[in-house]
Amino acid sequence: MGEAFESFNHRAGTPRLTRHRNAHGHGDDHKTVAASLRRQGLPAKEAKRWKAPTDSSHTRPVAENPLEQDFSAQAPNHKGVGHLTYL
Repeated sequence: MGEAFESFNHRAGTPRLTRHRNAHGHGDDHKTVAASLRRQGLPAKEAKRWKAPTDSSHTRPVAENPLEQDFSAQAPNHKGVGHLTYL
């Protein structure tokens, strides 16, 4: 079982290893494969999550900052700010 796990670069979990072993003539179910992986201390690596890249070298104009980081107001509802992330 360890050789099959190594061949998948530690990225195969119980379902994939069960399918692989059954395709190669073994009659294991997923519970047997999971127990074997636990006994051998072979946890599957999680896939890396996709992260949106930041394009800091864009040529588009940057929005103006009329508050200039001064968020103090003389009265309630004098200054209002918002943030749009879905655009």
